[in-house]
Amino acid sequence: MAAALSDPAAVAEGQEPLLSPGGEEDSSRGVVESQEHYKSRWRSIWIMHLTMFLSSVGFSIVVMSVWPYLQKIDSTADASFLGWIIASYSIGQMVASPLFGLWSNYRPRREPLVVSTVISVAANCLYAYVHVPHSHNKYYMLIARALVGFGAGNVAVVRSYIAGATSLTERTSAMANTSACQAVGFILGPVFQTCFTLIGEEGVTWELVRLQLNMYTAPVLFGALLGVINIILIFAVFREHRVDDMGRQCRSINFEGEESGVLDQDAEGNIDQVAVVAVNFLFFVILFVFAVFETIATPLTMDMYSWTRKEAVLYNGIILGVVGVESVVVFMVVKTLSKKTGERAILHGGLLIVLVGFFILLPWGKKLPNIQWQEIKNNSIPRTTFSEMFMPFWSLQAMQLPSNHTAEPTGCPVSQSWCLNTPMIYLAQYISSDILIGLGYPVCNVMSYTLYSKILGPKPQVHFNQLKTGIFCTKNMCFRIEEQRCKPTLGKQFHRVTSLCNI
Repeated sequence: MAAALSDPAAVAEGQEPLLSPGGEEDSSRGVVESQEHYKSRWRSIWIMHLTMFLSSVGFSIVVMSVWPYLQKIDSTADASFLGWIIASYSIGQMVASPLFGLWSNYRPRREPLVVSTVISVAANCLYAYVHVPHSHNKYYMLIARALVGFGAGNVAVVRSYIAGATSLTERTSAMANTSACQAVGFILGPVFQTCFTLIGEEGVTWELVRLQLNMYTAPVLFGALLGVINIILIFAVFREHRVDDMGRQCRSINFEGEESGVLDQDAEGNIDQVAVVAVNFLFFVILFVFAVFETIATPLTMDMYSWTRKEAVLYNGIILGVVGVESVVVFMVVKTLSKKTGERAILHGGLLIVLVGFFILLPWGKKLPNIQWQEIKNNSIPRTTFSEMFMPFWSLQAMQLPSNHTAEPTGCPVSQSWCLNTPMIYLAQYISSDILIGLGYPVCNVMSYTLYSKILGPKPQVHFNQLKTGIFCTKNMCFRIEEQRCKPTLGKQFHRVTSLCNI
């Protein structure tokens, strides 16, 4: 049976600890972990990484298209309702997280993981059919997104399992990989959406099942397929394991199977409450970074740059795709760099980079965005040139085109007062900021989770991860509802985030 001693030299080299009964002096420190057990433990951890990735993809795969799709299926929906639709994901996750966490405390974790994934698959299928009802389509979309969020309530279960199934020397790498999977899922979701824009807005319709396969529904059906694959892997591959800081096997109430020679689970002991609060606050700040882009990017670029629905989905997807590749590289570098400089120093550097990124994104110029005159009803705003004085007339003609025309109003709606007095953000600013934030966000994300898991130690972390998930959901819910209700400029949003980063 292949095995190796978990000695200080191996730990220093960053090797994964494989414990064996090498001698009497070591028998008090460790117990046997067979090569088969080690491989099974890490296979299960990678299944959790996949679950985290799919959970993130399930949220972000429609972020860039939810606004144009909402406009397409229900003309009564406005930007305020968009805020509720996006926030419904966080509301569902906030409700489900403690339920799944409590479930996992007393039963095998496979059960809440499978149930939550099934809910996500069903919710994605519901989202693909929200166009079918003749009225109230926006409410069906709201329900579908809330259920997707409910299914994503397994995040706390995933993180607590990974923290409990790794030794102290393994935990930084494992938590970094977990954060990488989550963040890359958030970023690559819109990339998948971009690929599906090739299908077009009309796509293909199967009348027998009343299914429209287009650029809006294909991503969620793809997400449902990934969810089914995830369920199969959880049943076929996932096995529960638990080890302490030294890599020794521990008993757990939801441990499957009888193992001999395992240690009793340690008592919870004392936890640095101040450190827990501080890291949770930092986590709240860091999440604001991504919330700006996942929520406001599509509607604001449509207003700022006069992009059509399809262009906004395509271009933002390409931008986030490039940022996603950058983030993957950053995640790999951070794991190595943290061994030399420490987590806190890297976290400070990441926050500084994010701060610079938002500073660049402030509206510095004087040029105003193009105005979408289609929103004018029975009034007009004088323009400086003769040709522009007839713009309302031309817009009225565009609105009265036959149904076989595809004219789509673009620009910043005049009903939004900020369009008339707030300078636009130049595209070069937007892209430069994306690059910097794509560098700083993954650094902050990984280091905050790594510090959190090390503060809590090998003890059961479900309750603490529920707290962290609750912070995530509360931030998302409040930010999105307020942001879409007020529809402020990016500059105002970035001032808020910058202030938090300064703190």
